[in-house]
Amino acid sequence: MAVNGSTEFDVNATPEQVMDAVAAIEDLPERSSAHQSAEVESRYDDGRPKRVRAKVSAAGLSDTEVTDYVWDGLNSVTWTLAESAVQSVQVGTYTLTPTDTGTHIKLDLEVGVKVPLPGFVLKRVLKGALDTGSKSFKKYVESR
Repeated sequence: MAVNGSTEFDVNATPEQVMDAVAAIEDLPERSSAHQSAEVESRYDDGRPKRVRAKVSAAGLSDTEVTDYVWDGLNSVTWTLAESAVQSVQVGTYTLTPTDTGTHIKLDLEVGVKVPLPGFVLKRVLKGALDTGSKSFKKYVESR
């Protein structure tokens, strides 16, 4: 079973600053309580992360996930699950739109697990991930 959702928010930062914050993979544990560690396994020629390995814990499940990142300039970044013992799907996208005072961000996220979980638990995991990806990320970006 997979669930998806989205949220939108504004940050007082340029699209360049937002993308630099996304690329700061080693700081994931600082801005996401679900991440115990995160490291970049490979990078694109411009230095942006290509493949990331992270240890995560949510809904009482611990996992090592590997995600692949695809960058579209300053317009969007998408990460897609490549390996996981627990998750069956994870696809997230930040879509950026410059504003007069910073950047408007839309976060789309889909998550699913291989183990049976009640739907309300999986929806709670999704809500937590959306909150972390918006509220915690906004704080992180604006504090850099």
